[in-house]
Amino acid sequence: MKYLILIIITILAVSCNSAQNAISTKIMTRVDYANTITAEELKTHLYIFAGDAMEGRMTGTKGNNLAAEYLRNYYIDQGISSPIEENNYYQSIPSDYFGRMENPQPSQNVVAFIRGSEKPDEVIVISAHYDHIGIKDGNIYNGADDDGSGTVSLLEIAQAFHEAVKNGNGPKRSILFLHVTGEEIGLYGSKYYTENPLFPLENTVCNLNVDMIGRIDPTKEENPNYIYLIGSDKLSQELHDLSEEVNKNYINLEFDYTFNADNDPNRFYYRSDHYNFAKNNIPIIFYFNGVHADYHRHTDTPDKIEYELMAKRAQLIFHTAWEIANREDRITADKL
Repeated sequence: MKYLILIIITILAVSCNSAQNAISTKIMTRVDYANTITAEELKTHLYIFAGDAMEGRMTGTKGNNLAAEYLRNYYIDQGISSPIEENNYYQSIPSDYFGRMENPQPSQNVVAFIRGSEKPDEVIVISAHYDHIGIKDGNIYNGADDDGSGTVSLLEIAQAFHEAVKNGNGPKRSILFLHVTGEEIGLYGSKYYTENPLFPLENTVCNLNVDMIGRIDPTKEENPNYIYLIGSDKLSQELHDLSEEVNKNYINLEFDYTFNADNDPNRFYYRSDHYNFAKNNIPIIFYFNGVHADYHRHTDTPDKIEYELMAKRAQLIFHTAWEIANREDRITADKL
């Protein structure tokens, strides 16, 4: 009798463990994955990535190459694949491509890839530039907000999608994480990518570009729960509407379209890497917190970043990418 009881107990224990595992897998949702994007992890990354050792990450310099290594090593450690070949995460750019640089040196875009489970040939590109403006007059221009904030946010977004893959819940469409170089000297990295794409541009669904999401515009200090969106309706009303719906359902930031106006004197629509995709009729969204007193100064340092707000903005981008990746129909450019 005691052996029968032991057998029953063992069966029940195994059954309970199996049920718990099934429940755990079942209840993992996009919100759970989004919540893996945390202020603490963003802060840990950024204090390294925008630290003095990176020497301001000027394109083609030692510091820029160290930053590229940091990104590559992260993706290797996480087990997130390269779209080029195993352990090669660099899209190399020759020195003569950087026409505006004095004494140009070769550089590289850094790329990582999550393959879609159902529509792998359709690719969403999430981009951020990892270069900055180097050292001037002995001062290191760390570029914590510009664009360390976007760069490390991509790392956390990639990790969130990878967690979904590991739980058998990966995106239906593929996602390319594109860290571009040469933005500060003329959008060269994104230009090079669109001229030498790793995936055909006609298969590129959209570009979500993240350039400065860690600070608060001085005019927004009374209501910092915001993000500037630029370009979401320029080529695709469908993308714009999806973006609005995702925000309403999951994050509830204030979307400010001030800089999206056609007559915006700042011309931000033309000043970051999304524009090289838009030029090729690929729908885009540019996520931006606006400029501040430390913009392009050596005082743009990690201690001034609003990490909780930055995490919320990064979660918004994750949710938007998730929706685009998993919806039935591909986002289309309907305003050509």
